Amino acid sequence: MKLIPLVSVFLIGSLFAPNGMALGSDSEQPIEIQADFAELDDQEGKTIYVGNVVVIQGSIKMTGDKLKVNFSEERDLEDVFIEGRPAYFKQTPDSGDDVEGEGLRIEYHAQKNLLHLIQKAKLTQGNRIFTGDRINYDTAKSVITARGAPPVPETAGTPAKKRERVRIIIPPKKKKPSSEK
Repeated sequence: MKLIPLVSVFLIGSLFAPNGMALGSDSEQPIEIQADFAELDDQEGKTIYVGNVVVIQGSIKMTGDKLKVNFSEERDLEDVFIEGRPAYFKQTPDSGDDVEGEGLRIEYHAQKNLLHLIQKAKLTQGNRIFTGDRINYDTAKSVITARGAPPVPETAGTPAKKRERVRIIIPPKKKKPSSEK
């Protein structure tokens, strides 16, 4: 099943736009980042934003408690990490079906074309819903993998917890109305 890219974090938007998977105009829009605290380290190639982080670029919106971005020496995007309760993103691609995702942690590894929604992960595209403990998305191959949470053994005062399973909801295809005679 092919799914459009899940996230185009501010600087990532330009990576997907040429392929027509994000809203074509997203990468041309200004990037607005709001947070309670920001630290930019040009020598290390790292930026950190903390406290009610909001990132908006065109149709892309991300929110979380902490955002960390790593760049290579050539100033190419390498990794994006956003944490929250949950961290959240939303994007409107050219195809029209909004893509929304959340997890306690969202990671994007640009050089590997990998996106990870981690812990209490949920991905929605149109009426399709994916939930699990971890959802991985290979943006180059359009492959989604999901896994449930492992079982939790009984501890003092806490009962054992069964393994949480992956849940995927794929709605039925809409029937075309028959023409009236």
